[in-house]
Amino acid sequence: MKPSPINRRNFLKAASLTGTGLFLGFSPRANGPAELVNMSSQLGESANAVLSFELNPFIIIDNAGTITLINHRPDMGQGSWQAVPTLIAEELEVSLDQITVKQSDGLRKYGSQLSGGSSTVRTGWQRLREAGAAARLMFTQAAATRWNLPVEECYAENGTIKHKSGKSLTYGELVDDASKLPVPQKPKLKAKSDLKLIGKPLHRSDIPSKVTGKAEFGMDITVPDMLYASIEHCPVVHGKVVSIDDTAAKKIPGVKAVLKAERPMPHRTSEAVAVVATNYWAALQGRRALKVTWDKVGYDQSMTTDRYFQEMREKSKQDGIPFSSVGDFKAAYEAAPKKLEGLYETPFLAHAPMEPEVAVAHVKEDGTCEIWAPVQGPDGAIQEVSRYLNIKPEAVKVNVPFLGGAFGRKAYLDFVLEAVYLSKQVKAPVKVIWTREDDVTQGPYRPGALSAMRGAVDAHGKVVAFEHKFLSESIQRQVFKAPIDGKADEWMKESIGAEESPYQFPNAIISNHVVKTEIPILWWRSVYASTNSFGHESFMDELAHAAGKDPLDFRLSLLEKAEGKATTRFVNVLKQLREKANWDKPLPAGQGKGLAISQSFGSLCAHAFFVTKKDKGVKVDRVVSVLDCGMYVNPDNVRAQTEGNIVYGMTAAIKNPITFTNGQADQTNFHNYTVMRIEEMPVVDIHLVENEEAPGGVGEPGLPPVAPALCNAIFAATGKRIRKLPVDITNLG
Repeated sequence: MKPSPINRRNFLKAASLTGTGLFLGFSPRANGPAELVNMSSQLGESANAVLSFELNPFIIIDNAGTITLINHRPDMGQGSWQAVPTLIAEELEVSLDQITVKQSDGLRKYGSQLSGGSSTVRTGWQRLREAGAAARLMFTQAAATRWNLPVEECYAENGTIKHKSGKSLTYGELVDDASKLPVPQKPKLKAKSDLKLIGKPLHRSDIPSKVTGKAEFGMDITVPDMLYASIEHCPVVHGKVVSIDDTAAKKIPGVKAVLKAERPMPHRTSEAVAVVATNYWAALQGRRALKVTWDKVGYDQSMTTDRYFQEMREKSKQDGIPFSSVGDFKAAYEAAPKKLEGLYETPFLAHAPMEPEVAVAHVKEDGTCEIWAPVQGPDGAIQEVSRYLNIKPEAVKVNVPFLGGAFGRKAYLDFVLEAVYLSKQVKAPVKVIWTREDDVTQGPYRPGALSAMRGAVDAHGKVVAFEHKFLSESIQRQVFKAPIDGKADEWMKESIGAEESPYQFPNAIISNHVVKTEIPILWWRSVYASTNSFGHESFMDELAHAAGKDPLDFRLSLLEKAEGKATTRFVNVLKQLREKANWDKPLPAGQGKGLAISQSFGSLCAHAFFVTKKDKGVKVDRVVSVLDCGMYVNPDNVRAQTEGNIVYGMTAAIKNPITFTNGQADQTNFHNYTVMRIEEMPVVDIHLVENEEAPGGVGEPGLPPVAPALCNAIFAATGKRIRKLPVDITNLG
């Protein structure tokens, strides 16, 4: 445990409190899970008391009865602003309208604060509920002691402890007594049948302010004496500045400075030119008046998507580095009477959040730095900024507003460091705003990928050999500098590893190749599952067709010899999809249906797509989905996330990709990097599996099966097998 730099005065000020109270949180331990602790006594020692250890107070209740709950995962639209408080409020026996929610500030006491990997609920499910339950028990004990009654006769209801005699005391009245009690460890949580908030379709408290415009996003942030910056990046991402003619730019009213700038990315720092002004319009006009000569030599030849995909196709002929292997694939494949193979290609994609990248930074004369930015991980931002400025993490403060979408992009902190660099240069707070063109042309992107599939079927329609060789640039290698040359990149097996894909084959091998590129990459919604599942589940359809079986029956047949709870849930999702989609009902001529299933981030999702032939292409009529995410917080939010996954997945499947020619992105804005429109969306029918399994993620698992289910339906309707995305569904050729 380390001393905390926060004294009582500053802590109470930060928490907007004015008196004593109950402070519950978690103390990290070297071994095992964090310990639930009562920090009230430490705070009450004296006005200048220094906390003796790091804490993350998720619950703060003062003696006026004010309840403050901390959301430690930034909300980028996925609903953490409601989910985190709901988990605590359920066990604390308070309603959501009784509490104030505050966003965490990146300090270590709150633990991991990265919104990513669909992890908010599944990592907080147990400990946040235990925090709420512990607080409720402490209030109950305090009331029983004051009344001199058995604690078993007292109960909590709506922020009050009651007794059957009619006595009652509010939490605010009991705070002083409760704060002196030890914290119950591992308190018993409610049974599913007793839950009042969790699992119910409650309204999200953040939505009204977002609809009315009162909610504060990154673009809304202003601070005193702030300057604005618009940054000209080289069209070839890693190009260098040769010369700058800023004569015209400096004549723009409001322009204060033109600076050679830098864009610090995880794998290299690129050069840029920034125009700093008193308002954003002046900064943007000044940028457009710049004349910059760039050195693009080298990258203009090496950074092309054609070259990258050709290298992957060549490398796919070599043996991959295996994740897993059973039997003797090569011998079984060679001996089989019916062999199949195919290369499945998925392109580079931009994240394209509705709110482009924006950040305010103030590097102060006292050596500290304050950030205001819509980032996915405030704790990561503190670490990155402290490393960049070579100052202690304690000298960095991060303020996180709502995020206008992110999908992985805002965990990449280049735009924050750009603002830090410029603030240090001009000695003032600087707001950096990326344009849509910056966002689309500069990346980072989902890496383009290739799935090299092979399989074989015997004379009885049994699959005797199966191979999935996955090829892509590695996020671990490029972003995190992981030494993975010659090794299997474990991240790359997402959704196709043995633990997530329980299909049983007598002879099988799952492997990968890393193919390097300088095109900046990052995780993109559902990460490798979005690319892996296209090849995996499309090829299942090919094998089913070769075996002469219904695709759903075929998948069930591959699970007959598999064991364990994961397999049972996999089978259940497929069977529910059969029922909900009315899968066995024959379709009229000219229509087709296709399905796919994928497990990722702790959840299972299966889609059935139904399409109709139309002119030279198809029209998507409807999508039926079954999602098993275990227990969930808000079914409306789960459905909304799954709908979003279908929109995002269809965009990835049928809309323009990102391509690079001569080192430069060919797409620049929404006119040539298009997304699904409302009128293009099919009817969507989503069903949630009810069980009492541990929660899985919901922000991403609905995406991976979209593309293969759609393309399998296209094959059923037209006989045309789609192995390369995107596909123009209006003209299949």
